[in-house]
Amino acid sequence: MTKTILQGDPVTQLAFSVFENKGVFAVLLGSGISRAAEIPTGWEITLDLIRRIAIAQGVEDQPDWAHWYREKFGQEPSYSKLLEEIATAPDERRAILHRYIEADKKDREEGRKTPTKAHDAIARLVRDGHVRVIVTTNFDRLMESALREQGIEPTVIASADALSGAEPLTHSRCYLLKLHGDYKDARILNTDQELSAYPESYDRLLDRIFDEHGLIISGWSGEWDHALRAAFLRAPNRRYPVYWTTRGEIKGGAQDLVAHRAARVVPITGADEFFDALSRRVEILEQSQRQNPLSIELLVSSTKRYLSKPEHRIQLDEIFAQETGRLLEQLDAATFSPNAQWSPEGFRARVQLYESLTEPLARMSGVLGRWGDGKELEVFLDALRNVHHHAGRIGSGLNVWLNLRAYPAVLLLTAYGIGLTKAARWSTLLKLLTATLALEHREAQRVVSTLFLGSWPGADQQLWQNLEGMERRKTPLSDHLLEVMTDWGKSFAGVDAAFELLFERFEVLASLAEFQDNDEARLEAALASPAQREVLSWMPVGRAGWRTAGTRLLLQELEDEARIAELLKAGFAKGSHRFLQLFAENFKRFAGRMSW
Repeated sequence: MTKTILQGDPVTQLAFSVFENKGVFAVLLGSGISRAAEIPTGWEITLDLIRRIAIAQGVEDQPDWAHWYREKFGQEPSYSKLLEEIATAPDERRAILHRYIEADKKDREEGRKTPTKAHDAIARLVRDGHVRVIVTTNFDRLMESALREQGIEPTVIASADALSGAEPLTHSRCYLLKLHGDYKDARILNTDQELSAYPESYDRLLDRIFDEHGLIISGWSGEWDHALRAAFLRAPNRRYPVYWTTRGEIKGGAQDLVAHRAARVVPITGADEFFDALSRRVEILEQSQRQNPLSIELLVSSTKRYLSKPEHRIQLDEIFAQETGRLLEQLDAATFSPNAQWSPEGFRARVQLYESLTEPLARMSGVLGRWGDGKELEVFLDALRNVHHHAGRIGSGLNVWLNLRAYPAVLLLTAYGIGLTKAARWSTLLKLLTATLALEHREAQRVVSTLFLGSWPGADQQLWQNLEGMERRKTPLSDHLLEVMTDWGKSFAGVDAAFELLFERFEVLASLAEFQDNDEARLEAALASPAQREVLSWMPVGRAGWRTAGTRLLLQELEDEARIAELLKAGFAKGSHRFLQLFAENFKRFAGRMSW
């Protein structure tokens, strides 16, 4: 048989289905989904109840309470029968279950009974509009918590009464049907008798969901809950597929359900890994859909064409305005919610998505820097200021996500700055770095003091060490930007064997522009002080600070008379040869410290 591209990869196959059929798939979750949160399954609750009852009766602790029960009573332990025997009223049963589900202070401190990676991944799929309906047999509120972390308030149906007054299914951004109720509600369904049939309104709703949606099933064995099995078997329509995840072979009653809906069985190692992988692959598909490489090349070519002739200045302005508007519109997506839960995986995905969206405008900006004549600076600054202003519009959320909102502006600055450096357009480079950006409730700051390396609030070293391959880097942000610009720079720097040095030259000159905020007399005093052994003044320094070869070559350039004359004429180092020497001394001291 001929091997196909998706053979043996059902997760990617499902990701395509979810992506291409937005909102079509519903998720059906059983108790296994909450197991990673250390919320016990019904079987585990059963054994613990047997243990507690037996010990209360004077029985010694047993290594296997299920075996003890079988030997003692000649039958299998039954969650339903045991709960009926212990508590005859729903209120009593609710109180018993409460302690197994509700997180106490110690649980919260140790991360138990809180949303898992699976809950968070499903919430991301809901946030991005790929999933709208969640059906669950669980009593806990982990799914609601994960959704609210993403800024989503679900329509929760936990009783027939709630269903009668709820927002219609078609109008809800997220419809969460809790078939067995909520653990804080006395109307929860536990026993076989209670689970033998649902209210008629539930049956009608399930019939509609199973008929109109594809299904992703996880954590449900298919064995218990006779009313849910009946609803599944009633559904005749197979217009959309069913994906049934399993950690082992499909057994018992689940086999009938799989056969009835011709479900596609997906072997998994765990719900956390499965849903996280599914969510990430859907995000990657979104990224690849947003930007076609051919469309990026067309934008770059158009920029070069409009830049080459003064009579095309209006078209140049328009293409930058249009692409800036497109970028801002996409940066408003719920994907970039500042209230999302932090995770290294989420950080890596968000960085990748920012880069995917910003790439066209950044490469166009590099073209402006390389082949512009100075008149294009305002065109670029308009784009940069708009993107930076957009980043500061949201003031509440996790600081890490709020700070990262300016990353597209960092990318634009770097691309345009490298283009200017490649063309040796020193005067325009300095004007760029010292141009001002408006800040909410603060005085305007220079570009270099706002978006360059360590001056940017999002540049925390430990944060960027979360990127793959950056775990031990001294300058992970600088190193990562080099990787990104090495690819993008082909549009405006050509295939440059010395691109690494070009990149570091831009960073050194940006460091010089930031250093110019110092007073020359104060620097002289610091240099003359016997106690001054460290750097003369702080400044942001990138990878050239520790890369010995780059440090040596760049310091040699700062001692070259021709280069010195060019930089001073452009206004670097305040036009002072001595100030440039003080900067070089400061840079040497930084390099000495960073090379340890």
